[in-house]
Amino acid sequence: MSEKNTSEKTALILLGCPQVPVQTSMALYLAHGLSQRGIRPVVAGTTAARRLMEVADPDRHYLGEMADLDATIDEITGKVRDFDLCFVFIHNDSGVAYAGTMAYISRARLYALLFGEHAEDLVGEIEFPCEVIAAKAVHNPMPLKRRLDEVMQWAVSKR
Repeated sequence: MSEKNTSEKTALILLGCPQVPVQTSMALYLAHGLSQRGIRPVVAGTTAARRLMEVADPDRHYLGEMADLDATIDEITGKVRDFDLCFVFIHNDSGVAYAGTMAYISRARLYALLFGEHAEDLVGEIEFPCEVIAAKAVHNPMPLKRRLDEVMQWAVSKR
């Protein structure tokens, strides 16, 4: 039922529409960081988001399991699987909705990674329990990377 069949921790990296360039590089960076900490990342996203990830890492140095976004949500809703951590990349209202869905259906510790031109505006739409990581990052991933690095120091030790 759960991804915790062993003592291995798992993390879901949830990707919506890859409209903002930093999403792909930051998702790969996050997958790498989680793997380095002994946490198995699973990337779930739209078809376009998954294709960008596959092209960016063709030999799967950082990517492991990749899954369809809607199918993964169905599996969590149906109690087929769940995760220890969940990182939702958000750059628009639909990203906020996906994060809200995850807050409701999953037992995972939830991290909302808000980025893009309107990241700070979107923070005000978060009305569910989660850790918010926000930076106005569109083309340059460094503001979001710095914020994520701060959180990752303590995030992976919890739970």
